[in-house]
Amino acid sequence: MGMLSNSATFVRFSVEGELPDNFWSFAAERIAQHSFKDIDDSYDEYSIGWVSVLNMFDEEFAYASYAAGDYVVLSLRVDERKVSSTVLKKFCLKEEERLKKERQVPKLSRGHRLEIKENMRLMLIKKAVPVPVVYDLLWNLSENTLLFFSTSGKAQEVLEEFFKTSFDLHLVRQIPYLAAVHLLDQADEDRLAEVTPSIFL
Repeated sequence: MGMLSNSATFVRFSVEGELPDNFWSFAAERIAQHSFKDIDDSYDEYSIGWVSVLNMFDEEFAYASYAAGDYVVLSLRVDERKVSSTVLKKFCLKEEERLKKERQVPKLSRGHRLEIKENMRLMLIKKAVPVPVVYDLLWNLSENTLLFFSTSGKAQEVLEEFFKTSFDLHLVRQIPYLAAVHLLDQADEDRLAEVTPSIFL
């Protein structure tokens, strides 16, 4: 569920790296540079970029700003054309059978079968409609933390890589221990380092 839903789950990250002094100018440039590009009218298989949390079609942020006080509020949109392996296999076998009958041969060479597979994949990709997925995030600039509203491991990997590409900053997932380090003062942090696991029977 997204950030604006009645209930939501999220993963906390810390943002590692130095923010530039003119951050909002920097953010405007980088977000525009890495905004989402539509692939509905092309044969591209994959597109990723930033959009507004209020409207997945607003990649220029014409209706809602990504700036909210000391926060950056964005959605990461990923569109991908996919072809089911079962559907691809069906069309490959169908084309192989057609060619064997046409040429009156019992079997096609491996190279020819690979060529058929690639041709069928391209044909099906061109017919496939891109499937969109949108993930919300909330970046707290004063605390250098980020909430990502998806618990999918794959989605988190995509975010970490694209965030680094966009802003030259690293995301580090805050497991409970690291979250505690972030919240505690130095004395308590030293005590935390001495904590050992216990087994309760």
